[in-house]
Amino acid sequence: MSTNKPENKSTRSQDFVSLKEARKQRFKYDFNNQPPKPKLLGRKVIKKCDLNTLKEYIDWTPFFKAWGLNGKYPRIFDHPKKGESAKRVFDDAQNLLDEIIENKWIQPQGVIGIYPANSKEDDILIYKDDNRDEIIQRIPMLRQQRVKNKSNYYLSLSDYVAPESSGVKDYFGGFAITSGLGIDKYIDNYNKEGDVYNSVMFRLLADRLVEAYAEIMHERVRKQYWAYEPHENLSNEELIKEQYNGIRPAPGYPACPDHTLKGHLFELLEAERLVGIQLTHSYAMRPTSSISGFYLAHNTSKYFGIHKIDRDQLVDYAKRAQMKIEDAEKWLNPLLDNKKFNS
Repeated sequence: MSTNKPENKSTRSQDFVSLKEARKQRFKYDFNNQPPKPKLLGRKVIKKCDLNTLKEYIDWTPFFKAWGLNGKYPRIFDHPKKGESAKRVFDDAQNLLDEIIENKWIQPQGVIGIYPANSKEDDILIYKDDNRDEIIQRIPMLRQQRVKNKSNYYLSLSDYVAPESSGVKDYFGGFAITSGLGIDKYIDNYNKEGDVYNSVMFRLLADRLVEAYAEIMHERVRKQYWAYEPHENLSNEELIKEQYNGIRPAPGYPACPDHTLKGHLFELLEAERLVGIQLTHSYAMRPTSSISGFYLAHNTSKYFGIHKIDRDQLVDYAKRAQMKIEDAEKWLNPLLDNKKFNS
C-alpha cells in the first residue's frame, strides 16, 4: 500500500492536469467573430425530402467499407483487386436505390432546433427564449485533461458557446433525423425470400441516405435557418471534407463521448413525439438508421477528442449531469484509466 500510493500520485500528475487547471487553459471565445442571430429560434419538424436531391449528397466511401472494400470513391473502381467487386455492388446499389426512390420506400424526416444559449464553465445553458431569464436545459460537456504536447488548450465543446458572464447573446442547435421509419417490412420481405444480399443492401442504403440527410440539413442550417453562411456554395466533395464553418458533433463520439447526452437532446427536441425516433435503455437510437447531434456555428469550432479524464472530472461531471458516481463510471468507462481508478 505504501509503495502504490506515491507511484499512483506521480503517474497522475504526469498524465493529467487538474480540471481546475484545464479550465484555466480553455479555448478563449473570440467575440469579434460572433455568428448572427438565427432566422429560426425553436424547433422545426421536417417530414418531406426529395430523395433524388438527397441522392446527390451521398458519401459512397463508407458504403464500400461496409462490404469490406476499403477505398475512396470513385478511385476504388480503378483498384486492380477491388475495382471489379466495387463496381458490381455499386451498380446493384444504384438499381435498388432507384427502386426505393420511385416507390418512396424510404422517407427521411427529422426535427432540428436552434436556441438562445450561453456557457457556464463546462455546461451549455439553453434558454426558453431570447429574454434569457429561464434555463430550460443544462447540457454538461467534458473537457480534455491529458497533458498536452502541442496545443496550449484543453478543449470542451462548451468553449464554442459564449460564456454567460460575457453578456454576449449566443445560440446552440441540435438535430435528430432518421431514414429508418417503416423500412423493416421491406427488409423482412427480402429475408423471407432468402435474398440476404438485398436485405443487407437496403439497410446500407438507408444508412447512406440518413448520412446524406444530415449533410443537407446542416447545409440548410448554415445557409437558411441559422444563416451564418448564407452564400456558401460547396461541392459534395467539399461537404464530405467538411470545408465549411461550424460543426455537428454527436453524443457518443470523441468530442462528447457520453451517450446519455442524447437524452438531453431528445428532451429538448421532443424527438420521440415529433418524429418517432426512440432511445433504448443503452441510448441506442431506434430505428437504427438514425442520427442525432448538436449544431455549433462559431467559425473556430472544430472536432477533437476528449480521450482520458481524471477522477476530479468524473466527480464533477457526475454532479453536473445529476448522476450517481457509479453511473458516471459506467457511461464514461472508455475514458477512465481503470488501473488508476481502481487503485
